[in-house]
Amino acid sequence: MRVVLAEDLYLLRDGLTHLLTAHGCEVVAAVESGPELAAAIEEHSPDVAIVDVRLPPTFTDEGLQTALEVRRKRPGLPVLVLSQHVEQLYARELLADGVGAIGYLLKDRVMNAAQFVDALRRVAGGGTVMDPDVIAKLLASNANKQPLGTLTPREREVLELMAEGCSNAAIGQRLFIGDGAVGKHTASIFAKLGLAVSDDTNRRVLAVIAYLNNAQT
Repeated sequence: MRVVLAEDLYLLRDGLTHLLTAHGCEVVAAVESGPELAAAIEEHSPDVAIVDVRLPPTFTDEGLQTALEVRRKRPGLPVLVLSQHVEQLYARELLADGVGAIGYLLKDRVMNAAQFVDALRRVAGGGTVMDPDVIAKLLASNANKQPLGTLTPREREVLELMAEGCSNAAIGQRLFIGDGAVGKHTASIFAKLGLAVSDDTNRRVLAVIAYLNNAQT
């Protein structure tokens, strides 16, 4: 897996480079600014980009703005955002293109290397991996909007875990319910969000996207 990494802090950038290399990834470019990130993606066509939110020259949202611009030019480019904070507007914008292959993790909550690399591989494979704090804030702001308001509390819990990238088995373990119950809740969520029955492997991602996109209506 070929990775472009954008992180302005040298120690973190260097540490991530060594961590990813140790886990079999090839870091084809490790840069520290928004313009360098855009140029590195253009030059290397990576399998996935890891992007810090705040990068030079503005130290505000340069990383996310660059990621959004790159995704507009190259729809589906996998992007994993690493941030100290939840930027709800930009998180929703990244998801709203409906393509998937997006991750948003909070730096303080990444507990170990294996967890981080697993999340990166899932994003590179087209999945969506959201930190629980990110998805909780996104969903809380939409809780009273239709069809969000039609979901039961348990269905909301299941959808939040879907957004984290959990499988049905993992959801069952987290909520202490069986596979059958998870499947029932999942089917109900799809129905309430108007997602037709399909073998599309990204339907779980589409459920999250549909849920979040509702805020824009």
